[in-house]
Amino acid sequence: MDTFAIEGGRPLSGSLRVQGAKNAALPILAATILAEGQFYIYDVPHLKDIEVMLEILAALGASTKHAKGSVHLDTTSVSVPHVPDDLMGQMRSSIFLAGPLLARLGEVTISRPGGCLIGERRIDLHLAGLTALGAKIEEAEGYITFRADQLYGTNIFLSFPSVGATENIMMAAVLAKGTTRICNAAREPEIVDLQNFLNAMGARICGAGTDTIEINGVARLRSVSYRIIPDRIVAGTHLLAVGVSKGHIELTNTIPEHLTAVIEVARSCGVEIKTYHDIMEIKSTGSPLAYERIITSPFPGFPTDLQAQLMVFLAQATGTSVIKETIFEGRFKHVNELARMGASIYVDLGSAIIRGVKKLSGTSVEASDLRAGAALVLAGLAAEGTTTVSQVHHIDRGYERLELQLQQLGARISRVSI
Repeated sequence: MDTFAIEGGRPLSGSLRVQGAKNAALPILAATILAEGQFYIYDVPHLKDIEVMLEILAALGASTKHAKGSVHLDTTSVSVPHVPDDLMGQMRSSIFLAGPLLARLGEVTISRPGGCLIGERRIDLHLAGLTALGAKIEEAEGYITFRADQLYGTNIFLSFPSVGATENIMMAAVLAKGTTRICNAAREPEIVDLQNFLNAMGARICGAGTDTIEINGVARLRSVSYRIIPDRIVAGTHLLAVGVSKGHIELTNTIPEHLTAVIEVARSCGVEIKTYHDIMEIKSTGSPLAYERIITSPFPGFPTDLQAQLMVFLAQATGTSVIKETIFEGRFKHVNELARMGASIYVDLGSAIIRGVKKLSGTSVEASDLRAGAALVLAGLAAEGTTTVSQVHHIDRGYERLELQLQQLGARISRVSI
């Protein structure tokens, strides 16, 4: 079991290239099932979730190779309609395979997916969307089986703009007969990236990035080469890391437009941010100012995946801030750990009231999930003394060797194997 040991109090400086987006790479890797042939996908980060997805694809009959940020896939021999239970339980994103497998093979059996324990993550919108396209669904003894000799385009309204359901429906609908319209679709940049990938394969999709996506079904798709967009959550984490630890850094391989809400909040709190094409220059010197009220919401609102990191930033602000979490009800598990470090945070239902303190103190803390773990690392960068973060396997699910990225910026952080 690995832990992070962090000596706080060192301002960050230097330049760092942001990794490819995990949340774009996972559905794009799943979408390769839709065609036979050789795929080359670039800027794919080396993460546990990516490894699991590649293991699943291999179990389905694909050949896979991941080296130096590039994935080579041969999907010609994909023929297995069952996702292995042990792999399905390790990663919630494995649900993405239902749509493309159903479209290609006409049948797929999965068990209910796993992942971070941050609250209820229902898959009912996935099931309803695939049913609307013509799939017959049977549930028995913990398994879900989808069957459809042919999928047919239709109009689908999502009661919530679910990213995963939007992407799953898109992947299933590309080979359906007729036109599918997804209304109240999620608008996240990762959905735009999936649309661009599928269109490169020969799909006919428009509207990603808006609340209505139209998919005109085609008879077949082809294999392609493609580069994944930068990870906006990783970029936002480093932006907030500068905010909590001070310093001056440059992030390259970014898309600042994907972080508009985060940049607005950080600037309001006193962080200097300049953007140049795909570069973000970030500088922080004094104590941050409090922010009256932040509400997490689907894109283009403030992302729930940066809520915990923002809380660390505001824990040292002058004044009182409020964060209301509207996406996952279990996403305040880091609060108790931050309190152990001296933070003053009170949780009332879905809101956290944060009263800024002058300093945080290093101690031993435990990551409960991916983003909570990243937040504790940021707290360690800001704290006086040494902070030990355990259960860092959660962090490894979304950050490609976070300790090496931070070392590149001058942080004193090391990975210790116990």
